Amino acid sequence: MNKDPVTTEKLDDIWIVTLDRPEVRNAVDSATARALHAAFLAFEDDATAKVAVFHGAHGHFCAGWDLQFGAKLAASGDSGGLDLDFEADDLRALGPMGPSRLRLSKPVIAAVSGAAVAGGMELALWCDLRVMEEDAYFGVYCRRFGVPLIDGGTVRLPRLIGMGHAMDLILTGRKVEAAEALQMGLANRLVPSGRAREAAIALARQLAAFPQATMLADRESAYAQWDLPLGQALQQEWQRGKARIPDALDGATRFAAGQGRHGQF
Repeated sequence: MNKDPVTTEKLDDIWIVTLDRPEVRNAVDSATARALHAAFLAFEDDATAKVAVFHGAHGHFCAGWDLQFGAKLAASGDSGGLDLDFEADDLRALGPMGPSRLRLSKPVIAAVSGAAVAGGMELALWCDLRVMEEDAYFGVYCRRFGVPLIDGGTVRLPRLIGMGHAMDLILTGRKVEAAEALQMGLANRLVPSGRAREAAIALARQLAAFPQATMLADRESAYAQWDLPLGQALQQEWQRGKARIPDALDGATRFAAGQGRHGQF
C-alpha cells in the first residue's frame, strides 16, 4: 500500500504539513500537489489553527516538480492535469506545485532542510518565513532542464530579495547555500542540521501567542501594499489598523500593570 505523500499533524493551534516522498527527495507530482493544496486549505478553514509549519521529511524540503513524473507524461502524451489557468482574484486556486497560488489569512513557516530547489524553492518563497538548516540550499535548478518558474518564483523572488539578486538566481540557476541565503534575505533564521522542524515549531508557537487579530491585520497590510501608491498604501494600513485600536489600549493597560517590561515577550 502506498503511503500518503502529504501528512498533517496538529500541536494545539500549530499545524505541521509534511511532504513525504523520500524516493524523489520530496519532489511533487500532480497528486502530491493536490494533496498539499488540500492540506493548506484545511489549515485555513480550521478556526482553531493559528500558524502552519511546512516541512519536508527525510532530510530534504522539496526537490521541485517531479521530473520522472514529467517524463512519463511526455511519453504518454497526457497533460497530467497541468492545465491550471486561474482567475487573478481566486484566493484558493490550485498551482502546479499545489498551494503556491493560495493567499491564506494566517502565516506559514517553512522548515528548510537539504534541497529546496526549483519548485521546492518556490514553495519556500510562498511561505511567510523560512527557517533554514546550515547545510540546506536553494537554487533555481530547473534552469538546466527548461522547466519554467510558474509557482510564483519570478514574482516573489524579486519582491523578497530585490531584482539584482533575483536575476542572478533566476538566470544562472546556481546553488545558494544557507549562509548566503541568510545574507540576501532568502532565509530568516539559520539553525544546525536536523533542527529546522523544531525551530520552526518554536517560532510558530511564538507567533501563535501574540494577539492574533492585530498580527494578522499587520500581515495583510504588508502584503496588500505592493504596487499601491504611498498614500493608498498608508490608507489601507490605517483602515486595517484602526479596528485594532481597542486591542492596543488593552495592551497598554497590561504594560502599565507590569507585563512585558524591558522587551520581554
